[in-house]
Amino acid sequence: MLDGKKILLIIGGGIAAYKCLDLIRRAQERGAGVRVIMTRAAEQFVTPLSVASLSGERVFTDLFSLTDEAEMGHIELSRSADLLVVAPATADLMARMAAGLASDLATTALLATDKPVLIAPAMNVRMWQHPATQRNLATLKEDGVIVVGPDHGDMACGEYGPGRMAEPADILAAIERHFAGSAIEAGSGPLAGRKVLVTAGPTREPIDPVRYIANRSSGRQGYAIADAAARLGAATVLVSGPVEIRPPPGVKLVLVESAREMLEATLGELPADIAVFTAAVADWRVEAAREKIKKRGRPPALELTENPDVLKTVAGHPGRPDLVVGFAAETENVVDNAKAKLVAKNCDLIVANDVSPARKVMGGERNTVHLVTRDNVESWPELSKQEVAERLMERLASLAASARKAAE
Repeated sequence: MLDGKKILLIIGGGIAAYKCLDLIRRAQERGAGVRVIMTRAAEQFVTPLSVASLSGERVFTDLFSLTDEAEMGHIELSRSADLLVVAPATADLMARMAAGLASDLATTALLATDKPVLIAPAMNVRMWQHPATQRNLATLKEDGVIVVGPDHGDMACGEYGPGRMAEPADILAAIERHFAGSAIEAGSGPLAGRKVLVTAGPTREPIDPVRYIANRSSGRQGYAIADAAARLGAATVLVSGPVEIRPPPGVKLVLVESAREMLEATLGELPADIAVFTAAVADWRVEAAREKIKKRGRPPALELTENPDVLKTVAGHPGRPDLVVGFAAETENVVDNAKAKLVAKNCDLIVANDVSPARKVMGGERNTVHLVTRDNVESWPELSKQEVAERLMERLASLAASARKAAE
């Protein structure tokens, strides 16, 4: 939650500016107060009236407004906030920030502030990948600016790649992580004193020194769950296969490659109070060749051996966690298959999701899940993976508290 926190939102001039309306709403729902500065370019995409109506505050746009300077000067505006958020942070705005320019109200406030700054970059993929933008990004990071995104995806210009502004839920999660840093270190929250174990990402089963069998998992859902657990105060361990994601703050990261390594690492982290298994563990492995397999006119014969079942093994372990949660990635009969998996794996809860290619869940930013227990099926609307993580961990914290109370 963001109760009482003051955020100064600086809206840059990009098509993603419309997402800031949702960001304002979500921040206020969590108890934050939001003041807004809009650049002149931003006014071409959303109107100050729309922003003011949502924020409940007047919108600041003019560096040389006598009224604004008399009532709240730009220095006071930037320093009265607990955090400055720039979204979308366009290539131009990032360049001016990196250069320390103060050519309008937005950049003047950013230069005058003594408070933390978070940016959500958004621009064309070529602009994002340009060496100048990457130099500016490096400079901003060196200056302590927090960066969230950008995401990969389709863009308004018709191209595809990195450059989409992070979704409002993910920006808000980054804001909450910033404010929750001290809480994580102190171990406060509804899961304080509890240990949460999370598996995430794919496993890689080597065929030879250069090839492997793997699953299409980005690890984003598991990393989001570990982050949510840590922000609720849990001592959190993340056992992760190979992914390209920065580990959440306050989380112990254990890196593995194969299914057998994941099982060994997971068992090594027991006992735990809650275990959430999101990893896409390869079901099969082969006897890996010592040297690279060469083409010899016909495909090599690969003899498959079944891998150990990490989820089932932990669920049947003498040191079984109080709550064992599995994930079921299905392409058909999602709920029915999840119910069968719940029984077969001896889980307390299965989070089932449809990963058929049309839904673009694997590697994507959003998810539609069903919570399956022995007595009930609860279907959630489409949410960002961060929102799924927050809802799930809040539910598990509540279940753990109820179980503890019943045991007392």
